[in-house]
Amino acid sequence: MTRETSSGLLAYDHVQLAIPRGGEDRMRAFFVDLIGMREVPKPDTLSPEGCWFEAGKVSLHIGIDPDFRPATRAHPAFLVSDLEDLRARLEAAEVACHEDDPVPGYRRFFTADPFGNRLEFMQRVGMGS
Repeated sequence: MTRETSSGLLAYDHVQLAIPRGGEDRMRAFFVDLIGMREVPKPDTLSPEGCWFEAGKVSLHIGIDPDFRPATRAHPAFLVSDLEDLRARLEAAEVACHEDDPVPGYRRFFTADPFGNRLEFMQRVGMGS
C-alpha cells in the first residue's frame, strides 16, 4: 500500500559523499577531469574543507569525515547520456568498472571514487530514453 504525504517533496538538492581530510585534489581530478563535472564555490559560512561539484541539475558535495570509512554499498546513481563514453574514459584512466544485475530500462555499471565510495552510472534505454 502506498501512502500519500503532504510533504511536497520534489527532488534531491544534492548528494554528499565523505572523504578523509586532504583528499579534495583527488576528488577534483576524478569528478572534474574524468566525470566532467565543474567545481563550484562553497558558501563562506561553511567549512573551507571539502568541495562541491555540479553538472546540469546534478549537485555533489564532498565533505570531510575525520572517521572516514568508504560507503561500499550505499551509493548515488548518476544518469548519463553516453554511458559507453564515460566507461571508456574511466577504464582508460585505470578506474575499475563492473556490471551488476540488469535493471529494466537501463544500462549501467558501478565503480568507486578514489576513496572507495561506491558509484553507479546509468543510461536510460528504450522508449523515452
